[in-house]
Amino acid sequence: MIETKTVKLEFQKDCNIILGHSHFIKTVDDLHEALVNSVSGIKFGLAFCESSGPCLVRSSGTDEELKKIAEKNALNLGAGHCFIIVLGKGFYPINVLNTIKNVPEVCRIICATANPVEIIVAETSQGRGILGVIDGSHTKGIETEKDVKERKELLRKLGYKL
Repeated sequence: MIETKTVKLEFQKDCNIILGHSHFIKTVDDLHEALVNSVSGIKFGLAFCESSGPCLVRSSGTDEELKKIAEKNALNLGAGHCFIIVLGKGFYPINVLNTIKNVPEVCRIICATANPVEIIVAETSQGRGILGVIDGSHTKGIETEKDVKERKELLRKLGYKL
């Protein structure tokens, strides 16, 4: 028997999160090293749902509050071998995604966002698995010339385009 549920991730408005799948307890240590080696002074918390043995939430980070947010979300999600990284204000997934993808334990990235997120999970007698995500809100239309201009201005303001 399979039951589907949604689990809403809760994090501060000025944070970004990265949700992914991995396959080994060493994930926490290797993700921590990858993050601190990719962006100087990065503020983050990360948590990993272990799916064998004691089945604990394993965690690390450079910011205790962000670490606690990651732990709380991981425990609430409770889906095997997933990880959640909560990036502090001013740190963005675009700056670390390729580094994270290259960590040997990482199988896939499910989402990277600052939007409200709901995780669709399946639960059986064995445990939970992630089916997908609801990332943000429903699409409302197609961008206009004004929207294109605003998008390009935002990218320049953030330093991603000249």
